[in-house]
Amino acid sequence: MKRTRLINIRKQCGYSQIQMANILHITQAYYCQIENGNKNLYYDLAIKIAAVFGLKPDYIFYPEKKEK
Repeated sequence: MKRTRLINIRKQCGYSQIQMANILHITQAYYCQIENGNKNLYYDLAIKIAAVFGLKPDYIFYPEKKEK
């Protein structure tokens, strides 16, 4: 499942996928696969990504549940 919130936050902050990959010390291809939901995201990497934006990992990676 595509991580739309992550993509939107990255774009709002003015980062490219290449810039994010460099900050996180991973390849651009791996970062792209994270955004597209094709790679598992380890908790330590989720924390690093969230720290770039000054947010909590839960906000970025776990969309709020709709109440019934």
